[in-house]
Order: sequence, then C-alpha cells, then structure tokens
Amino acid sequence: MAAPQNTIAIVYDYDQTLSPNYMQEEAIFPHFGINSKSFWEKCGELVNGEGYDNELAYMKVMLDYLGMDRPTNDQLRELGSKLNFYPGLPEMFSEFQRGLLAAEHEAHGIVVEHYIISSGIRVLIEGSRLAPFVKAIFGCEFAEDSNGRITFPRRVISHTQKTQYLFRINKGMLDMSQDVNDHMPAELRPVPFPNMVYVGDGPTDVPCFTVMRRNGGQAIAVYNPEDPTRSSFKKCYQLCVHADRVKNIAPSDFRRGSHLRLLLEEMVHEIADRIVQRRRSDMEAGTVRAPKF
Repeated sequence: MAAPQNTIAIVYDYDQTLSPNYMQEEAIFPHFGINSKSFWEKCGELVNGEGYDNELAYMKVMLDYLGMDRPTNDQLRELGSKLNFYPGLPEMFSEFQRGLLAAEHEAHGIVVEHYIISSGIRVLIEGSRLAPFVKAIFGCEFAEDSNGRITFPRRVISHTQKTQYLFRINKGMLDMSQDVNDHMPAELRPVPFPNMVYVGDGPTDVPCFTVMRRNGGQAIAVYNPEDPTRSSFKKCYQLCVHADRVKNIAPSDFRRGSHLRLLLEEMVHEIADRIVQRRRSDMEAGTVRAPKF
C-alpha cells in the first residue's frame, strides 16, 4: 500500500541560517570561559596542519579545553536555552501550526513539519526554544563516560553527510538504528522530495541544495542582512547567479511579511495544492462510474 505522502517538510541548517551566531560561542564559551579567537585558531591548526575534518576538529578542541570539567549532555542541553535566533523565531514555528494551510488542505490531512540538520551540537538545539516545534533534530553528539561526562564524539555530521539525513526524512527513518541505505520504493516514502524545502546559508549546504534540486525539492539560500562585510550575501549571490545551486535567496528574517517568510509560505501552499490535485486525480482514476439508465 502506498504511503499517504501528505507531509510537507521544511528542513533547516542551524548556524548562520536560524541564528546569526555559532552555537558554541553563545552557549558554551561564556559558560566555561573559553576564548573564541583562541578556540577557532586551534581548530584551524588541526584542519590545516593535521588534516582533521572541521567537525572533528572543533569537538576535539572543545574536549581539550574542558579537560576535567567536561559537562554532561544534560548540562549542555540546559545551556541550549541561551541560544538566540534571527528575527521571527521561534514565533514562525508556532504560527505555522495554525492558519498556514487552507481548510481544503487540512481536510486532506496535509501537515507541515520542521527538521534541523546541523554540524553543530545536537543537545544544544534540543535545549533551545526551537525544539518544541521541530519534528527531529540531527547534529553532532558526544558519548558519555561512566560518570556521565562527555568523552568522545559519538556522531559527527559533516556538510556532505547532511544529505544522509535528507534521505532519512524522505524515507521516514528518523530512528538512527534504521539503515537509511535500505531500499524503499518511491511510493512508500512518506515525504517525497517534491514535498520538501531546504533552507541553508552557504557553500556548506551545497550538497543538500544539490540533492534537493536533483530530486524535485525546493531550496532557499539565506544571508545575514546585518553583515557589514556583505560576505554572507555574496555567498548566496554566487550560489544563485553563478553556481546555479538555488533559485531563491533571501535575508534571514522569519517575521510575517518578510521576503523569506513569503517564500516559505508560497512554497508550502504550492506543495499543498499539488498534493490535493494528485489526490483528486487518483480518486478520479480509481472511480468506476455506475451505469446510467
């Protein structure tokens, strides 16, 4: 039996997409007295001098800085309450729960779900004000020792590995014990790519932008309008105009009436209308008319 395929998924990167700041700088550095400049310099030394992946580098340097004072994952989750976001968040998530879809869309069981795929620390986002509105959060994770202290990277999500989690959403395999490489026919996948929108901020999101484009999904590249160097905008401009990775770019402003908000709402409406039309066509094709006398 085919899956209903009536879910619309909006998938977000985190750093520089939902927040203008890196989560480590907001939640962890002030609490543990870590110097931001020194921290990122050490990460750069591991990446450029020793060939570390970026994500493994920051997780190692974090453990090195914390030393014997390493927190538990629960303590990190509590620090997630300090995270701040671009204008309109988390309000938009709440507002999308009501009034976004038309009555006809809701009558067909269409729902909108939010997902976050980040190379940052998952438990920080889980402790944030966004978490109650998000269906699933994927991010880097630390294992714990016998005393509950974080001790070693348990899961690392690089910018190329993010695409795996798009397919997890596509196949409904949100449990990490499920093998996302298992074959699943297109008609059984609960969230087809044409029902998905990906929101990211730059080159690290290119693999996800590419997957979305190749599979019929939509994507938006966002930039920080308060960036005086305009580098944030230039990255998105390059992705749109020269690299042809995305069709739409917008300032990271999630408030009602903003360019980004209008794009997201229109994309959701367009997908919802298409789902309704497909349902009507399926019903028409499967209906055997009674004979007329």
